[in-house]
Amino acid sequence: MDKVFIRNLRARGIIGVNDWERRQPQEILINIVLFTDNRAAEASDEIGDCVNYRTVAKKVLAHAESAARFTVEALAGDIARLCLEEPGVQRVQVRVEKPGAVRFAESVGVEIERTRQ
Repeated sequence: MDKVFIRNLRARGIIGVNDWERRQPQEILINIVLFTDNRAAEASDEIGDCVNYRTVAKKVLAHAESAARFTVEALAGDIARLCLEEPGVQRVQVRVEKPGAVRFAESVGVEIERTRQ
């Protein structure tokens, strides 16, 4: 299986359970690996045969910045579902991080993997 990736996509959105986290958008760092079969795209050299990472990134950013989720787990699940709606995507790994959320840590977050059913 081939991979298409989006690395360190930065969104600003409401995420967290504390009152102060619900008032002001904060940075959310998103990494995505889309598993697909690129053989048709490599043979045709046509964008229509590719997983369009620009389209995926736009959908993910729009959702992350508007969803106002309480947990990174819920946001990661949302993002995985969005990615699996894309034609050709068979499996996805999603990592969602909150930079600076814990003192002395660069970031905290979750990583999930989901497959098309």
